[in-house]
Amino acid sequence: MTLSRIVVALACVLLTAACSSTPTGREPAELHSFKESAVFEKRWNRNVGDVDNAGLQPAVTGNAVYAANAEGELYRLDPVNGSKIWKVKSGFNISGAVGTGEGYVVIGGLKSELAAYDADGKLRWLTRVSSEVLSAPQIVDGLVVVRTSDGRIAALSLRDGIRQWLYERSTPTLTVRNHAGVVVRRGVVYAGFAAGKLVAINLSNGALIWESAVSQPRGNTELERISDITSLPVVDGESVCAVAFQGRLACFDSKQGAMLWSREISSDKGLSLAGKVLFATDADGTVLAMDKASGSTVWKNDQLFMRQVSAPYLTDKYVVVGDFKGRLHALSRVDGSLVARAKTDGSQILFAPVQLGKGFVLQTRDGGVYSVEIN
Repeated sequence: MTLSRIVVALACVLLTAACSSTPTGREPAELHSFKESAVFEKRWNRNVGDVDNAGLQPAVTGNAVYAANAEGELYRLDPVNGSKIWKVKSGFNISGAVGTGEGYVVIGGLKSELAAYDADGKLRWLTRVSSEVLSAPQIVDGLVVVRTSDGRIAALSLRDGIRQWLYERSTPTLTVRNHAGVVVRRGVVYAGFAAGKLVAINLSNGALIWESAVSQPRGNTELERISDITSLPVVDGESVCAVAFQGRLACFDSKQGAMLWSREISSDKGLSLAGKVLFATDADGTVLAMDKASGSTVWKNDQLFMRQVSAPYLTDKYVVVGDFKGRLHALSRVDGSLVARAKTDGSQILFAPVQLGKGFVLQTRDGGVYSVEIN
């Protein structure tokens, strides 16, 4: 193993540590009882197989929930009761989340495979991209936009998998392996990169529209200087915001890329945006609500310190996060107070849930898929 791979592996340990405590006294916070004013209701759950270290999370369409496991199996589940409609074996190890759109389901593999299926589970095409796929492909306007672990973004024809354009850039020697993909809005592809860079790319031809710096590497060692954007940016009609691990959080004008504001926050989990409020989970497990216009703190809750808290998922009234023990936590969107808690299968909830009807669906590291509603 090369030195660079060792350092990257160490950085990954910092991001997704499996230990329940550390020798520096930064043990995960114990969970204390509180007066619950809401309740999680589990509508159904099904196990689809281990996630392992893959970046797997479900995808939802109007009449299906799609979920996969690291061994290469793709499931279509009934969204009402979770029953299996079909299962296909891709023949490769799936490494990125499921992508859906325009009647297709797309999955990516550990050895650069990319496969597209129709809603009946029939393979439409299979191709290879430049390296492993660690995130969900995005299907927009007849294109499959896929990001690979070598930092490249490619657009392929949804019809036959033929590449239409490729965006590539130089990357630092040391980067953190992560599952950040791309966000596509109004003909623009937004993506965060190593060294704190955020880019906007033209969906139709792959041309760079703008590039801005969320944060700058700093520190005395190469490990300390890692400042990668390891989660998805969030976008609305006027602004795009992103956060870097060991870096900063910043919001930019979505058309020109001019910085609107920035503040010191380190996060490897990510953001959510609703109206005038931006929500984040930082690297220590603190959940924050911030004013989108200025970045000032509206509230913060640090009761889940070091519990490897997922990115926030938003309902009308609540902020929902999962932790390393498979517990769901609901916080009030008004003041951040805890209002509900529930258990799943005891394994880590790696990513924010995905909306499903009036509730949401999530996947645990051990492969549990849960449909949940909060009331």
